Amino acid sequence: MKKKKKSAKRKERDLQLEEFETKDLGPDLIASGDTGVWIRPLLPTSILLSPKIISRLKEKAAKRGIGYQTMLKIIVHEHLDEY
Repeated sequence: MKKKKKSAKRKERDLQLEEFETKDLGPDLIASGDTGVWIRPLLPTSILLSPKIISRLKEKAAKRGIGYQTMLKIIVHEHLDEY
């Protein structure tokens, strides 16, 4: 049997993603309820996107090693003030 060579290619950390993950978004909102403690309550949002847009998001997200919804959150966060 032949051994498979491990790829020497190291995944480079995406600087844009790193900045998004480390950016201080303000004070944490801590609340408690019957089910436990949660930090920063998020509001679920639904939008309809064409399959073409979702496909492009998935391609770009895959290059960064993240999910397409996270990719969309990064895009919205970075470009919201432009509109």
